[in-house]
Amino acid sequence: MFIDTHCHIKSDNAKEYVNNAINADVHVMINASEDLKSSLENVSLLDEFSNLFGCVGVHPLNVSEYDEISFNKFEEMIKHNKVKAIGEIGLDYYYSKENKELQKKVFRQFLKLAEDNNLPVVIHSREATLDTIKILKEYKVTGVIHCFSGSLEVALEYIKMGFSLGVGGVLTFKNSKLFEVIKEVPLEYIVLETDAPFLTPEPYRKYKNESKYIPVIAENLAYHKGVSLECVRDITTKNASLIFDIDISNMV
Repeated sequence: MFIDTHCHIKSDNAKEYVNNAINADVHVMINASEDLKSSLENVSLLDEFSNLFGCVGVHPLNVSEYDEISFNKFEEMIKHNKVKAIGEIGLDYYYSKENKELQKKVFRQFLKLAEDNNLPVVIHSREATLDTIKILKEYKVTGVIHCFSGSLEVALEYIKMGFSLGVGGVLTFKNSKLFEVIKEVPLEYIVLETDAPFLTPEPYRKYKNESKYIPVIAENLAYHKGVSLECVRDITTKNASLIFDIDISNMV
């Protein structure tokens, strides 16, 4: 079985989405959040689907909407036994450089929440690598660097800090050079993700992304690593289950 460590499932299509994933041997999905509203919706779905687990947090592009008064709601949500991480959180200077200090402030608040509750974090970092690494080193946290696209040097730095790299559809893109980095990273530090409905892998780019495409990403990863699909499946599934503390023994 496969695990999708990062997707964005909405309640209006959740049943079909989950069934499609299971039929593709993706038996666990970790649903990421972008703000308070999506976090609340995310948690509400967890009781409906045994295969679904969740992350709660505020995406860096949504920090302007963040209300510190509502922070206690996140503290309540993480008490749910199927909320397995804080995320996605981080820094994004690609779209927004004007609010860097606010991004850092909110990032630190959620990292402290994760540290205090011994939860992994799911990190979004775009055009902000140095600040991301600097701030992460202030806290005793580990987790996943979502949609990793950096250099081998950066990859090894994250791994040294205890993080795994989230690899998704970008690996399959014709103009992507990500494989040059990922082929040098041991599978023990890689997890699979879709970021659905975004970043659909080749050759399905014209469709919305879904967790059902995880095997497509895994096959591409296996090709670049020179190993079997089964090897990629088994190692990345074990990695994800350990990071997010998910018992997969009864998931199939």
